[in-house]
Amino acid sequence: MHTVKKSSLLILASASPRRKELLSQTGMEFAIICSQLDEESVQADSPENLACALASAKAGEVAALYPENWILAADTLVVKGNRILGKPGSAPEAASMLRLLSGCTHQVITGVCLMNRIREKTISYAVTTDVLFKQLSDREISWYTADSEPYDKAGGYAIQGLAAHFIRSIKGSYTNVVGLPICEVMETLAQEGIRPAYPNDQNGDPLP
Repeated sequence: MHTVKKSSLLILASASPRRKELLSQTGMEFAIICSQLDEESVQADSPENLACALASAKAGEVAALYPENWILAADTLVVKGNRILGKPGSAPEAASMLRLLSGCTHQVITGVCLMNRIREKTISYAVTTDVLFKQLSDREISWYTADSEPYDKAGGYAIQGLAAHFIRSIKGSYTNVVGLPICEVMETLAQEGIRPAYPNDQNGDPLP
């Protein structure tokens, strides 16, 4: 078991460097304990419910080890029509996903779960962002899939990376597409009294 400082009230149950960066930018103090969940074992009747179920399962796994802490978990899905696009395992698979997204609007859905086992408190919800891709040329797809970027990203692209110029517009939270809807997450944490300790602010309350 990892050692968690007593002062680290919040645990982020994710190995994602993008979620770590987004949460770090808020000034929030937190520890990281990665979930080892077998995601294939979780099923649901809709992408929104699946994202929430995955986040809740990840949070529950870590909360069982750290019942006194608040556990924050998330899972992001890229959905086109009725198809959930995972992380591509090869250049042809990544290219196929990009062709599917080219010139169309798809949805990025992040399930969020905040859990505290001792307090018997669980908050779970999904945030959806619509993302419109421009029409991609074969040359652009070949260029992008030659890079390592697509292969650890749901849907085969990173909005904050080289694929930024593929995006014509988004409707909804930008950070949700990156991997964590940080505005909604910070509001949820604040509702439970979990706030960053801003400089010169002894109460940890948000500045005006």
